[in-house]
Amino acid sequence: MGSPYFRFKQFTVWHDRCAMKVGTDGVLLGAWAGPDRPEEISGRGPQTILDIGTGSGLVALMLAQRFPEAQVTGIDCDGAAAAQARENFAGSPWPQRLRVRHISLQELCRGSAADTAALRFDLIVSNPPFYDTTLTNPDPHRNTARHTGGLTHEELLLLSAGLLSDTGVLSLIVPSESEKSILRLADRSRLHLHRLTRVYSKPSPRPRRILASFGRQPVPSPAEDSLTLTDSEGTRSPEHLSLTRDFYLEY
Repeated sequence: MGSPYFRFKQFTVWHDRCAMKVGTDGVLLGAWAGPDRPEEISGRGPQTILDIGTGSGLVALMLAQRFPEAQVTGIDCDGAAAAQARENFAGSPWPQRLRVRHISLQELCRGSAADTAALRFDLIVSNPPFYDTTLTNPDPHRNTARHTGGLTHEELLLLSAGLLSDTGVLSLIVPSESEKSILRLADRSRLHLHRLTRVYSKPSPRPRRILASFGRQPVPSPAEDSLTLTDSEGTRSPEHLSLTRDFYLEY
C-alpha cells in the first residue's frame, strides 16, 4: 500500500480518500498550466482560477503557490475527494485563497446561469477523465475519476468556454490519442489553441500525453513544443527538472 500523503516543498497532499492519487500528470499540469506570459492576464497574472475535478487539490495547491495573488476554487462531484481537498487547503500556507465546492461542472454552470458575469475565471484547469471507451473500473469512485461518463470532453470544453474571462485560458492534460478530438471540440466551443506541449515518458516516436491551453481570443501563432520526462535510463531530463523544481523536495 502506498503512502497516504505526498510531501512537496511548500505543502503536503493527503490522498488516501481520493480515487486518483498524486501522480505525474497532475504535477505536470500544475507546473505548466496558464498563459505563456502570466502578466498578459489583467497585467498581473490570473486573479481567479478554477480547478475542475480537483480530487486531492494537488493542482489547485500548485497554482496557489505559482500565482500568489490568485483566488483558487476547486470543484469535485465526489464528496470524499472534496472533503480531503478542503483539509489539504486548510493545512496549506494559503487557506485564505483556496476553497473547494462539492459540485459538478454542470451544476456550477446551471447555478450561475442567472449571473454569468459574476462567475468568470482567468484560468481554468482540468486533469479530466481519460477513457471514453475502455471498460469501467468496478470501484465507482475510481471509475468516475478515470472515465468520461460524468463529464465528457465536449461538455468540459463547451462549459469551460462560458466561464472564461475575455483573456482567460483553459489548460488541460489528456492522452496523446485525444489530441485531434480535443482540438476539434475546442474549435466547436469557439476556443483557440494558444499552446501545445507533447509529453514523452522517455525518448520515443510517440508522445504519452499532451498539455494544451486554449483561450477565447486567437493568437497569431500557437506555441508548440515537446517535453521528454526521462532519458532511456530513467533519469529525469533537464526540462522536466526545470518545470517542476519549485515543487519536488529532492530538487
